[in-house]
Amino acid sequence: MADADRYFAQQSGARPEGEGTFVNWGGLDPIEVVPGLRFQPVLGDRLMVNIVSFAPNTVAPVHWHDEEQISFVIEGEFEFEVGGQKQTVTKGGAVHIPPNVPHGARTYDKSCVQVDVFNPPRKGLLELMGLIGADGERTDR
Repeated sequence: MADADRYFAQQSGARPEGEGTFVNWGGLDPIEVVPGLRFQPVLGDRLMVNIVSFAPNTVAPVHWHDEEQISFVIEGEFEFEVGGQKQTVTKGGAVHIPPNVPHGARTYDKSCVQVDVFNPPRKGLLELMGLIGADGERTDR
């Protein structure tokens, strides 16, 4: 109990940086990036959480980006490639992708739902959402 008390009693002394927000992610309009691959992003100032739905036989090609990423499989399975290594990841599994490491994923006969977490928010997805201005800065702040 002492550990829990210590954990929840931590105080930074810093001022709040904003108000919290409640989001029904199931009600978000999905962004279909390629056929069968749909994103439902939830955005913070320094963090992005993205609900990703893969239909069966869908490919997210190998790519890389500046943002760190962790992906959690919450339903189904997919084959994930990180830095040239491939592994099937199923419900309850997770993958950590450091910045600029090539990675990609695909489903076969099963669908997959995963939660991607990006820090900072994934610039490419912000661009798809129309939230990056001509100056390269976010327009939603």
